[in-house]
Amino acid sequence: MKIIVLMKQVANKDAVLRVSGDEKWIDESSLSHQTNESDGYALEEALRMKEAKGEGEVVVCTLGAPSAKTVLKDALARGADRAIHVVTDEVNKLSPYQIAKAIADAIRDENADLVFTGLQSDDASYGQTGVILAELLGIPHATIVIEVDRSNLNGSLRLKRELESGWYQWFKYEMPALLTIQSGISQIRYASLKGIMAAKKKEIREVTPSVETFASAQKIEKVYLPLKLKQTQMLGGGDVKAGAVELVEKLKNEVRVI
Repeated sequence: MKIIVLMKQVANKDAVLRVSGDEKWIDESSLSHQTNESDGYALEEALRMKEAKGEGEVVVCTLGAPSAKTVLKDALARGADRAIHVVTDEVNKLSPYQIAKAIADAIRDENADLVFTGLQSDDASYGQTGVILAELLGIPHATIVIEVDRSNLNGSLRLKRELESGWYQWFKYEMPALLTIQSGISQIRYASLKGIMAAKKKEIREVTPSVETFASAQKIEKVYLPLKLKQTQMLGGGDVKAGAVELVEKLKNEVRVI
């Protein structure tokens, strides 16, 4: 069984974010980075599935600048077998389709049984890359996976998905398939000293995406911090009934929600 796990380098959760000078993204010149949270859970689930099967290969893949290789090295230290790095400095300018297209081109020949991604990234939070990737690879997908039944992995698997309004769904999928993993599905392991040493000998294959991959109709116009304005209005002049009438009028005529 071969499982490919997509991982992304994002800004540290505790970092102070500042908008860059061109207002197209955040200023990352002095930021510390970490692995995207839900991607870490995706890797853990892949490693546990390999262990349950007793055989197989876990391949991690990231798209990003050369600095994103630290995400791959960490994944290799945790137990992944090898890595693929789709190298580009334009990652923050790419649409979910462009990212999925570049990754699809890089992993298609791997013919993986399963592809795992995090539910969404902690920075852009599109939540679309995995779904688009499944379409480009021509395989079924399941989103918001919160549990995987590892007791029987012979060509199919049962998994539990989170739906709306507190509902859940158990569903059976035939392989190959792509799953987007929700954070908290399991307890993430730490990299051991033995794993860190072993990671130095594991392969990291670099891939350069084609120029045609970056043709897109989508672009970021402006990134900005929410404006903090105080616009409190006192309604009714102390009369509760009059205030209620004024509030209804504003909701109806100004906000237009009723």
